[in-house]
Amino acid sequence: MRRFSLTSLLSESMRGHTGWGRQWRAPEPKPRYDVVIVGGGGHGLATAYYLATVHGITNVAVLEKGWIGGGNTGRNTTIIRSNYLYDESAALYEHALKLWEGLSQELNYNVMFSQRGVLMLAHNIHDVQSFKRHVYANRLNGIDNEWLSKEECKEFCPPIDISSHLRYPVLGGALQRRAGTARHDAVAWGYARGADARGVDIIQNCEVTGIRRDASGTAIGVETNRGYIGAGRIGVVAAGHTSTVMNMAGVSMPLESYPLQALVSEPVKPIFPCVVMSNAVHAYISQSDKGELVIGAGTDQYTSYSQQGGLHITTHTLDAICEVFPQFTRMRMLRSWGGIVDVTPDRSPIIGKTPVQNLFVNCGWGTGGFKATPGSGHVFAHTLATGTPHAINAPFSLDRFRTGRLIDEAAAAAVAH
Repeated sequence: MRRFSLTSLLSESMRGHTGWGRQWRAPEPKPRYDVVIVGGGGHGLATAYYLATVHGITNVAVLEKGWIGGGNTGRNTTIIRSNYLYDESAALYEHALKLWEGLSQELNYNVMFSQRGVLMLAHNIHDVQSFKRHVYANRLNGIDNEWLSKEECKEFCPPIDISSHLRYPVLGGALQRRAGTARHDAVAWGYARGADARGVDIIQNCEVTGIRRDASGTAIGVETNRGYIGAGRIGVVAAGHTSTVMNMAGVSMPLESYPLQALVSEPVKPIFPCVVMSNAVHAYISQSDKGELVIGAGTDQYTSYSQQGGLHITTHTLDAICEVFPQFTRMRMLRSWGGIVDVTPDRSPIIGKTPVQNLFVNCGWGTGGFKATPGSGHVFAHTLATGTPHAINAPFSLDRFRTGRLIDEAAAAAVAH
């Protein structure tokens, strides 16, 4: 891997940038690997990277049925925050946020992490009480979060309308200043580049069609459209298709898959300085580096594996945006898209072992997967390497749905699931 630096950039600029090589190889699958990761999104690539860098395990394959970053990693609204209510969630997302803060330097790749702040708006007394509870809980966990009056919200984000005549008037908001956004494609590419440089095989267009188990029931490899690949351990990180992949090993997962839509406007000059989220009106918005307003909503109301959602969801979301930001009513939308999110009953992820020996899973992130990418990969790599959960992901076991020790972030989330 050729490192990026001022010297290398200046050198290449003198010859038309013709000397850059491929960012990662395109290897053929080996007959067997120590670890096979099913899913080449951000979480899967981060897992492979930390297996190599932290645990010294480099005989690893990442199998992706499409192309790197073509799934949910490239279909989200790129919001990063750690202001979750419960201790377990706060620890996991704060771990991720701390890794985000040094990720560009770690990967030698600009992931365009921008700590512009995330502001969650309160529109009624319940919102005020709920977000203040968030603020107090976060402070107890050493996580930055502060309450702003509606005037302070307006000062922090001038486009917000704080008029009292609105259907959903703004009463205040909870602000995490360290939160922000990153470039989703760059995250996938940076992790892929770093993992490949350490010997990990990233195999695109390689769809897993089965999981092979021996006579004792232990998972020993995967069947793919490019042949059988043996594995010491298998990690499934397939987002909305996790339940389908796990069914191949006879494991039924407590997951439902829903379409989640987003859209962007035509580009305009810088006008929106932060990320604003509102559960009451079901919308969240930020501005990309290209000038587009990036807008997202809650999940569709039906289960589906389609990457397209219902039109009424996007129109409702735009109604909400125009309610809070009336100056955007004349903006034209440029494009929309959808992803497939996997949702658990308690809206918290599953990271750890499964009933099948040597088969591990990382799933159930719902609408919050991108923000957890570094932390998720870091703790899942530990779990795969050692066979035991990291202290941070131990509460997120599959077994919690049997014991009843749920982490119910459904009511604590910033947007509807």
